[in-house]
Amino acid sequence: MVGVRVNGVIHYAEPGTLLGDLLAGERSGEAHFEGCAGSGGKLPGSPMLALPCGGHGRCGKCRVFARGALSPLSDAERRLLSQEDIDRGIRLACCTAVEGDCSVEMELLGNGQIRTAGDMPAILLKPSFRFYGFVLDIGTTTLAARLYDTSGKLLAEGSGLNPQAGWGADVISRIEADLRGEGPKLTQAICTAVDSLVMELSGKAKIAPKDIDGMAVTGNTVMLHLLTSTSTEPLSHAPFAAGRLFGETVTAESLGLASLRPEAAVYLAPCAAAFVGADLITAVLAGALCDTPGTRLLADIGTNGEMALWHEGALYCCSTAAGPAFEGAGISMGMGGSAGAVDRVAVTEGRLKAHVIGDAAAVGICGSGVVDAVACLLETGQLDDTGYLEEESAVICEPVTFTQNDVRMVQLAKSAIHAGIRTLLHTAGLDCAQVESLLIAGGFGSYLDVGNAAKIGLFPEEMLPCIRVVGNAALSGASMLLLNEDYRAVCEGYARGAKLVELSSNPYFADEYMERMLF
Repeated sequence: MVGVRVNGVIHYAEPGTLLGDLLAGERSGEAHFEGCAGSGGKLPGSPMLALPCGGHGRCGKCRVFARGALSPLSDAERRLLSQEDIDRGIRLACCTAVEGDCSVEMELLGNGQIRTAGDMPAILLKPSFRFYGFVLDIGTTTLAARLYDTSGKLLAEGSGLNPQAGWGADVISRIEADLRGEGPKLTQAICTAVDSLVMELSGKAKIAPKDIDGMAVTGNTVMLHLLTSTSTEPLSHAPFAAGRLFGETVTAESLGLASLRPEAAVYLAPCAAAFVGADLITAVLAGALCDTPGTRLLADIGTNGEMALWHEGALYCCSTAAGPAFEGAGISMGMGGSAGAVDRVAVTEGRLKAHVIGDAAAVGICGSGVVDAVACLLETGQLDDTGYLEEESAVICEPVTFTQNDVRMVQLAKSAIHAGIRTLLHTAGLDCAQVESLLIAGGFGSYLDVGNAAKIGLFPEEMLPCIRVVGNAALSGASMLLLNEDYRAVCEGYARGAKLVELSSNPYFADEYMERMLF
């Protein structure tokens, strides 16, 4: 064993352990952390290190200050780090192995602006619990939770980062990790995080965690598979037919949740398909999308873009891989919505003016800032409608820059969302003018400047007047499933009856996807 001082605290690891494994949750199974029994290997109270590319040395996001007996610089580090970075002692954690005693300094990642609030209609109460109920939305990037009593009173709410980010920023990375045999570690990571949220919210409400006897969970199909230790293998290849679509009740004990009483009933909301998850279905419920005879759209924009269209009694659904650009990953200086992130950009007297979360020094840019930045670069003429950036990189606010590759990542993401919306409409024989309402759901959408989003083509500009931002509708819908169990049959009906629009082989989508690359 060798000593590794992490942010001033000494831990122990086997020589050869990668810093990425050690800091992001110990994926190698070889590290041992002092006083860490039963923690699953993650450094207790440690910062979480994100590995958007899954630890493959591609994204350059796992930067740490490291000194001591470490492996030589890798080719990936020489490619992704400047000479100035190298001289300062910056290393990429996923490429650096411990060879002897060493020290590591890494930045603590706060939860940032994770949206827990969302629109929810007034409902009759028929709670599925006797004492207290817990609601959870498992996102690819973030977790959001609420705690209720039987009167429907919201006692507490909270959020956190999904610790599975240590295995990659998107669902494909998580599936690949599961196929490598790391599924149990992914499950343990999420269960530990959920237990922490249960403890946090029960503490805020001044109740005992074991008094929580009911729970409702929503999330995309992959996240629910990993929570329940269900193999994601069927989701990894065509025809992408999930063997388990949930809409079922299990016990807390069966999931491995230690904070709740073992027999606590946990309802797992229903998914419609492999990549049309329960989060979209519960968002449809909370948005009352199917409660009127009109034509309405809902888009939940995040790492995965999921969309639903209600028209003439039919619910059409699709999913498109927008990628993590709008969650801060995939962008050279991208980050989550925490202190130091540029979250707003405007043009003032011909110059870019940025707002930074926490009024702190700027260190990166989050999703809402990315959309604003692109819109502003278009306005100032630094970026043309093909996506060509005038200079190699544009300064948003020192030291935050936006590169040509960043622009391309945004083009890929926004064209996927826009083309998905138009393909849904085309399938139903509609055009944009016939849509009466477009609901924008999800954490990213909650902080979005919809005018700038329309300007860059994230969605059809003609829909701008009918947009309504509904916040974390997935969590609100899951709350409805907890507070009135009759809604469970309603959601299961939505999931069974949804008309799935497959985009990967759809020629209309392919044409739209290419056309919507332009700004």
